[in-house]
Amino acid sequence: MTKTTVATLTLLLGLLHFASAQHITYSGYISDKKSGERLIGAVVYIPQLQAGAASNTFGFYSVSIPAGTDSVELKVSYVGYTTWSEKVSTAQNLSLNIELAETKELNEVVVTSARKDAIQENTQMSAIDLPVQTIKSLPAFMGEPDIMKAIQLLPGVQGGNEGTSGLYVRGGSPDQNLILLDGVPVYNASHLFGFFSVFNADAISNVEVIKGGFPARYGGRLSSVIDINMKEGDKNQIHGEGGIGIIASRLTLEGPIKKSKSSFMVSGRRTYIDALIAPFIHGDTKGGYYFYDLNGKANFTLGKKDHLYISGYFGSDKFYISDKSSDLGNSSTFKSSIQWGNITAVARWNHEFGPRLFGNLTTYYSKYKFQVSEENSSTDNGITSSFLSKYNSGIYDIAAKYDLDYYLNPRNTIRAGIGVIAHTYTPGAQTSKENNNGVSKDTTLGQKIIYSTETDAYIEDDIRLSSLLKANIGLHLGGFKVRDKFYNSVQPRVALRYLINERMSAKASYVQMNQYINLLSNSSIGLPTDLWVPSTDKIAPQLSRQGAAGIAYTYPKGYEVSLEGYYKTMDNVIEYKEGASFFNSTTNWEDKVEVGKGRSYGAELFVQKKKGKFTGLFGYTLSWSNRTFANLNNGQTFPYKYDRRHDIKMAGVYKLSDRIELSAEWVYGTGNSMTLPVGYYVGPDGNEVTIYGNKNGYTMPAYHRADVSIRFTKEKRWGTRSWILGAYNVYNRQNPFFIYEDAGVYKQVSLFPLIPSLSYQFKF
Repeated sequence: MTKTTVATLTLLLGLLHFASAQHITYSGYISDKKSGERLIGAVVYIPQLQAGAASNTFGFYSVSIPAGTDSVELKVSYVGYTTWSEKVSTAQNLSLNIELAETKELNEVVVTSARKDAIQENTQMSAIDLPVQTIKSLPAFMGEPDIMKAIQLLPGVQGGNEGTSGLYVRGGSPDQNLILLDGVPVYNASHLFGFFSVFNADAISNVEVIKGGFPARYGGRLSSVIDINMKEGDKNQIHGEGGIGIIASRLTLEGPIKKSKSSFMVSGRRTYIDALIAPFIHGDTKGGYYFYDLNGKANFTLGKKDHLYISGYFGSDKFYISDKSSDLGNSSTFKSSIQWGNITAVARWNHEFGPRLFGNLTTYYSKYKFQVSEENSSTDNGITSSFLSKYNSGIYDIAAKYDLDYYLNPRNTIRAGIGVIAHTYTPGAQTSKENNNGVSKDTTLGQKIIYSTETDAYIEDDIRLSSLLKANIGLHLGGFKVRDKFYNSVQPRVALRYLINERMSAKASYVQMNQYINLLSNSSIGLPTDLWVPSTDKIAPQLSRQGAAGIAYTYPKGYEVSLEGYYKTMDNVIEYKEGASFFNSTTNWEDKVEVGKGRSYGAELFVQKKKGKFTGLFGYTLSWSNRTFANLNNGQTFPYKYDRRHDIKMAGVYKLSDRIELSAEWVYGTGNSMTLPVGYYVGPDGNEVTIYGNKNGYTMPAYHRADVSIRFTKEKRWGTRSWILGAYNVYNRQNPFFIYEDAGVYKQVSLFPLIPSLSYQFKF
């Protein structure tokens, strides 16, 4: 890895000293005029030269024109903001910070997912930006806006079981999604056993979902990148927003630390399920469940060219129960709990080396921990005994990376970077302490902590080859050291865009991705018991190859249409052996799994209407996904459990007036695959043995439901308040959660009927 890293840096330094012609460069930052918050993906454009660029993750832009050009008009646009336009000098390089004002015109309001520049112009395919306003406008499960459920509305993205927030992207598994919060991987994105995600929409500014055609700067997963950025905080004035719902409440505050120079944002959310059920629990038995989130961020302007961002996330779920009893001087107590949570902390320093070169250093810490504990104590005839048992698993990272954006000339934008991650895994360990009348005994079972080091380097060039043809060409280099084994990979990435006419383009991409960590799961709802484990000398890294092609078209009246086909192969995917699980801590996890292959292919149609009183989206996916393991299903290929032939999503928002907004969504999907018993026989020991049919050979009934909501908004002297009345599963569809066999009859269990919700939101 050392040689390849040096080679990458040498190539980058060579590019930095290269210039094909003399140019004048305009550069600076684009921000919200009112709050001062930087805007990600704002489009900077010079119409007369057909040259342009988009602001990066920190709002920085750079666009160059040939020296000697007459004065030009610089235009800046961003979804939901008034376009900025000004004639600028061409005499010399110009540093120009631009502030955009939010539009108040109805036809500019965007409440559905959209690219921040024309879909047919962008080289990137299989990617969608999802504005937070979209998430807040659509109907929400139990009144809680949820980023992950909003992402499930996109074509090629499937949810797991009823009501859960898990994601299965183009035939991949949940661990193949790289979920980033301010650039930091989040390993468990679920609350309440998967029914809510950990992301509080009030704390989020931007969400981007990439399903294919991955740029070289991303690595480490096979199926998707979900890049989420937290708000920076208002640099000019203190304000806040929040909501009170059926099961949770939330509050966000933001404002300046030093006006125009630094700001903060802090956001908290907590459920009160434990308080709601407390009146129904009687006697000495107590129990409950809750989760909470806490997001925080601060940013500081250190000078004209230096900025520092510090942010973090803390979240936890806890289910607990306890019981006490006493009789004639004897007593006993029992306590049990399940607890899991994430912690992330990140510091990012970016520096503007010049009008064309922007650098960013990121250091971060990420931790996911799961614990089950059980404690018993008793006193019997004066003899005291106690027993304490704990099961722990988790993963935590310490990492650093450096990224450079180099705007070489009007035709080339080059990105490059290097990074290193130190992983520590606890793949399941059980400790117990026993005390009988003063005699103690400690026992530890399970597997040793595993350490690994992951390194990477990349370089990519977004290049305009002609007025019609653009390309993004890159190379991602990966390395992984675990025990005495070292893996390395060379992952080529290429994406092409050919402009057929001013409104239509054809696109194609090919990518290779490697993944060095795995999630072991024997459940279908993403329980926190799932284990993160590394590739080892016995388990090779996962590898995928994905090709995609499609067309993109923009209609004159604000419609965007994309049609894509894809084909993906996956090597070294893992699954538990039949009957294996995490509970047996004495068996090494490497001996519990099978290694096989996967394949998925399909087509996706996506239509968006982005302007006007009515906005909405329609998505349709036709897909196939399967797996092959030598020791499962007699070595025969079988459908993946989320192989879904047809998947339809529709969502819309109608702004009846400035005060009333209606929204609805409808989803339909072919049922999930599962394995059913086909017979029984009595074994030699006299016990009944179940005979199962082909693995995942049965397709469950189709899943479909409709959700609706209506929002009433009113401007008050202190700010804005909204009442949101909604209904989940409005026509009370009995969707299957799972199917079981009882006395030769198969029965279906459904989880969620029609669920009404009411929430109150405010902003000041």
